[in-house]
Amino acid sequence: MRGSTANLIIGAGIALIIVGLVAKTGALSWFGQLPGDLRVEREGFRFYVPLMSMVLVSLGLSALVAFLRRLLS
Repeated sequence: MRGSTANLIIGAGIALIIVGLVAKTGALSWFGQLPGDLRVEREGFRFYVPLMSMVLVSLGLSALVAFLRRLLS
């Protein structure tokens, strides 16, 4: 494995640990409860699609990948 790939994997692991710690403190309690998230709850039935939350995740990851491409190239 090349050194840059190993560094990328280590960086991703550190980022996941940081996100996990932030989530554990409750700072992300709003995530999954945004206005665009679909939630239907009835007796004996629960349906949930986190549309807007996943749009935010996608935008964030796209911005991160674009930043890393510029940084590493």
